[in-house]
Amino acid sequence: MKCNTGFYLITAAALAAGLATATAQSASELGDKLTPLGAEKAGNAAGTIPAWAGGITAPPAGYQSGDHHPDPFAADKSSATISSANADQYAENLTEGHKALLSRYASTYKMPVYPTRRSASAPQDIYDATKANVGSAKLADEGNGVTGASRGIPFPLPTNGQQVIWNHLLRYRGLGGLRKVGQVAPTRTGDYTLVQLEEKFLWNYHQLGAATESVDNVMAYFEQKVTAPARLAGTILMVHETLDQVKESRRAWVYNTGQRRVRRAPQVAYDNPGTASDGMRTSDQLDMFNGGIDRYDWKLVGKRDVYVPYNSYKLHSDSLKVADIVTPMHINQEHTRYELHRVWVVEATLKEGKRHIYAKRRFYVDEDSWAVLVVDQYDNRGRLWRVSEGHSINYYDILSFWSTLEVHMDLLSGRYLAHGLDNENKMYDFSYRSKPGDYTPAALRRRGRR
Repeated sequence: MKCNTGFYLITAAALAAGLATATAQSASELGDKLTPLGAEKAGNAAGTIPAWAGGITAPPAGYQSGDHHPDPFAADKSSATISSANADQYAENLTEGHKALLSRYASTYKMPVYPTRRSASAPQDIYDATKANVGSAKLADEGNGVTGASRGIPFPLPTNGQQVIWNHLLRYRGLGGLRKVGQVAPTRTGDYTLVQLEEKFLWNYHQLGAATESVDNVMAYFEQKVTAPARLAGTILMVHETLDQVKESRRAWVYNTGQRRVRRAPQVAYDNPGTASDGMRTSDQLDMFNGGIDRYDWKLVGKRDVYVPYNSYKLHSDSLKVADIVTPMHINQEHTRYELHRVWVVEATLKEGKRHIYAKRRFYVDEDSWAVLVVDQYDNRGRLWRVSEGHSINYYDILSFWSTLEVHMDLLSGRYLAHGLDNENKMYDFSYRSKPGDYTPAALRRRGRR
């Protein structure tokens, strides 16, 4: 049923019934009534969200791997602009975070609305693996881990909030790669220092033949090197992202240029500050959410039609400079694109006795890709504190829907952090291949001393 706030409510009884019938309903509906990843294939009743027709399945003519991705929807015209003046008209389809941003920055924050393009897609082998996971994938260790899953989305027919967030954590982002991106944390007046990062990643869970039982509890390897400014350059963070972080904490090391030493870094987790973020995001906010889920109770609220950042090819374009995007208080909204999409709404509430700077977080998860697109974060006094957006595109050279720019906005301080500014950098190299042996403390020490 639908309530007057735009939510498609899922009652406890419905969830229990869904849990009992999920396997029976499942595999036959994936690719039929549902997309291969579990979204509703049909459009909405109002006709404002179209049916999914496969998403983008190939790069446009002339595209070469390594280029910035040309906008396949460049001819689209904005149908409306949501502002503080007309926000009430669109309230049913706005998050609380976006309502607050429109109010807080009434004269500058706007949301250009474009036609909804359900561009998300994945390779056929990921679709096949997702279908095979139905009935075999299970939550383990009170939901802190997953067993019985291989390569694809573990829970395409989710019945609780933990399953939805695991779909986000284990969604397909290629096999690995290398990227060079910028990060800024401007002052209230817009002054900033551009931090340049080189990031390498290996998605262990998505390798051919991989399964939750065969990856040695490591679902991904990640390395992040600061290359500028000079005062920070040379610092390297290396992470083994464990599948069950209660069973085994994330393995992390830092190479410090001043000491020329590699040290374990257990602090790179949960609400500790992210790399060179000036305290504007926590470690578990990278990729909108990452890491252990054990500090929160996860509630699946339901589905909702919401305006979210989507197909953000303009923000990704090499025709823009970083200075075109970075403005005081928030990024330049002229370069953003919002579309109406169905999202799963999941609410995380801090468990009694657990510590985190965010007492509550509300996640808006794209049904087509399982990517978290918007997060509302509340402080321990119940105030809406920070709003995060994942401006995403289909990286059609590998068929992965993933963020190109993450923006974390602090409503109380009037500041924000933007991570992923790739406009003036060489594009993502998804052909770059690394192996687990490249992510050892000894290998990190050798790279740091070069």
